[in-house]
Amino acid sequence: MSLTQSSTPSDTSGTLDEALERLHSFGPEREGWLSNHAPMAVEALVRHGQAPGVHRWIDHYRGRLEDMPVPFAEVTPENWREALGDPRRIADWTRFFVRETEERPWRAVLAEWWPRLLPGIAAGATHPVIRVGHAVRTLLDTEENAPRVAELAHGLGYWAARHQPLPELSAQAPAADAAAALDAVARVPDQSGGIRARLGQLTAFPVWPDRAVTGPDAARERLEELVRAATHRYETHGHGEPTMLVHAATAPNAVLRTLPALPGGLWAPSLDAAWAASAAVTAAYAPERPREPVPDGVVPTAEELFARAAAHGDDHTIKFTDTALDVGDPRALAAALRSVEMNPPTL
Repeated sequence: MSLTQSSTPSDTSGTLDEALERLHSFGPEREGWLSNHAPMAVEALVRHGQAPGVHRWIDHYRGRLEDMPVPFAEVTPENWREALGDPRRIADWTRFFVRETEERPWRAVLAEWWPRLLPGIAAGATHPVIRVGHAVRTLLDTEENAPRVAELAHGLGYWAARHQPLPELSAQAPAADAAAALDAVARVPDQSGGIRARLGQLTAFPVWPDRAVTGPDAARERLEELVRAATHRYETHGHGEPTMLVHAATAPNAVLRTLPALPGGLWAPSLDAAWAASAAVTAAYAPERPREPVPDGVVPTAEELFARAAAHGDDHTIKFTDTALDVGDPRALAAALRSVEMNPPTL
């Protein structure tokens, strides 16, 4: 079973480009580590027919935005290794990738840097890879232009500056499928701290897939399976932390969205990193017990559901509903309904 394709952007007014240009004067974080979700949310809003409300949404979100940090020291092809994972270099990394994507095709830049950044997929609570996934989806589905390529540069720059490898992990027993693997992920012992403290407690994950993945097509199919399983799981387990647990699905979906822009040889490593990211978020925030599924007959249509998410206004809810619509089946829509119900509205 493959994921359904989400709708292509219906906006012909230039709203997305205006929004991205407006947002590129701001940094990717606020208060030192909280992520700026606006570029990702507005991409999803435009894609699902909500372009008329985008600027109003940004106006409301404006209080969460901070200016781009001041430059610290230039990142170059010679010194990039020492700058990797240094959050003081956010502006420097962003400038580096803006230059790179102005001078070379964005696909070439992505193919070069994806394997360098992939081991740090947990960076910024997985927000950088999610931002890259939204940017690549737009570039693949629509006309390339300066604001859309610049958005990819901003996402890559954020990822490089926050690059964060997971701890060395041992292997637990293999799991037969993605759902079973997520069920077998052990909760971290101390769930009192933030995500960085929680990720530092990781020691082992179940082996999944339970056999070697050979070839790009198999990697894509397993990644689709993971996105589906993580989205479904939110319906019954999202209450563990309704905001943070959306990333167990949206992070691997960002990787899935990026695959078509990557050489086939990078697809299997991308699957491995996506599994690690989804499992890490699951371990960090999973509840002790599941809750009952959404009752039959109460889930609206996909279009109605995304309209509810847009009216709700919460950035994580918008992005998770966007991923649920990619999956497209009744359980995924029920999970999206849960995100609307559990996350506090902002509009």
